[in-house]
Order: sequence, then C-alpha cells, then structure tokens
Amino acid sequence: MGSADLHLHTSLGDGLIELPALLAFVEERTDLDVVAVTEHDQLEAALRARELHARGRYRFDLVVGMEVTTLEGHLLALFIEQPVPSLRSLAKTLDLIHRQGGLAVVPHPMSPLTRSVGRHGIERVLRRAADGVWLDGIELANPSPAGRATAARARALNETAFGLAETGGSDAHFLPHVGCARTTFPGRTATDLFAAIQLGATGSRMGRAAGLGELGAAALAQQSWRALWATPKRVVGEPLRRVAGLGAGTTGVGTAGIGTAIARWGRAGGARANRAERSGGRR
Repeated sequence: MGSADLHLHTSLGDGLIELPALLAFVEERTDLDVVAVTEHDQLEAALRARELHARGRYRFDLVVGMEVTTLEGHLLALFIEQPVPSLRSLAKTLDLIHRQGGLAVVPHPMSPLTRSVGRHGIERVLRRAADGVWLDGIELANPSPAGRATAARARALNETAFGLAETGGSDAHFLPHVGCARTTFPGRTATDLFAAIQLGATGSRMGRAAGLGELGAAALAQQSWRALWATPKRVVGEPLRRVAGLGAGTTGVGTAGIGTAIARWGRAGGARANRAERSGGRR
C-alpha cells in the first residue's frame, strides 16, 4: 500500500515550510509516496514545487493542488492545472475543479474552528449527484485542532451516510508535521492514488504530530501572524476595500483599515455559512 500526505502549506502562503526543505524532508525523513501542495487560494506554490521536483531525482510523486475558500467553507482541489477562484458557491467550485479533471476533497469537515463545509453542505452536494455535482473525498485524518474537533463525527457520518473516499492530510504549516496524517491507497504513484480516490479504495491514518513545545514559541507566533493575512489578502482583493468602506481603486490602505475589513469579512463569511446550514436543515 502507498501513502500520501494530501494537505500541505508552505512559506508562499500561511505556512513556514520552504519548498526546497519540503522536498528534502519528504525524500529523506519520510516514507511517503505522494505529496500534494495545497496552499490557500493560490496555485503558484504547487506549480513552483512541481518545477523544483522535476529538476531533482525524487522517489515520490508530487500533486498540484490548492485549498480553495468557497462560500461554504474550504475545499481541497487536487490534480489541477489552473487556479480555482475563491468565494464561489460550493457547487460552482466543484464544477470548476471537475471541468479540468481534478478531484475535490472536503478538508477538516464540519469543524467550527475554521472555515469548513458543514454536514448540510455535504448532503446538498450528495443529493445533486444526478445533476453532475459531486465530491470525490472527505478528509478523515487531520491532526490540526480544526481537524481533530470533528474527526469522530465525520468518520461516523461518512460510514453511515456520505460514503466518500477517505483521505488523510497533515495540514502541515511546520516542517516536522509533514506526513503525520496520511491517505493510504493501493499502488505507489500519483496515478494510482487518483484512481483509488475515484474508486473509493483509499484509507486514512493518523500518526504522531510534533507538539507545540517541539515547534517553539517563535515559530508558532510567526505562523499565527501569517495566518491573519494570507487568506484575506488572497481571497478578497477589491471586495476587501469595499467592506472597509473605501472606494474602488483606492490605494494605500492602512493596517487598521485592512484589519477592520478582515474582521468584517470573517464575520460575514461565518454568517453566510450559518445561513447555508440553516437553509440546508429546512430542506
């Protein structure tokens, strides 16, 4: 059986992992067969990782992906070649992923600790299978606080109701976390992995993640600071300035204005997700 880590962040987003260090770590310190770079709302990190990977002689495969912010929560887009725009409906985002032959996986499902697709969002997609809208997998092993919060519930629901292919991903933002959660699959290559997800022949496995003490207070503080800005900066652009009450085309937005806009954006996103959940529950 092969193993893959399908949820990795880098220093090109809100993580602290430099791409050369990531490739070396996977090669020398893990037995992973496949990894996926899935930076928030951008494809550049994964494309750069693939370029570096192609120049080396690595024993593992690398999948291009990204973690897309939809109106209903985050979604992993795997095996894609074009960036998927943010802040679209879940159904539209799924369509954009599948049009280019990619796979869509729900990360940290139903978690209240980060922007996550909820139960009703998943169920709405499952009801639309006849319309050509579908999910390919669900992340059931994720050692982050967001992933652990609802892991048991997500696994139980997948076994009894969802029936989606299982995946595991470390959601690593720090190098020592890479590989601490995995997708298991028949075969060893990215092609084998793709086929296994489509067939629902994958498993998920959690390992040991480095503790907070091992990472160090400075690294934790640095990553927390980066996380405040990475997603809002990538996702909202001009809408961010509008939420802040600034005119179109305004430049020189101050830190205070951006901070206010980010807070409002987060509250608005949470309100949209809550409305979607209530609407789904009434159907």
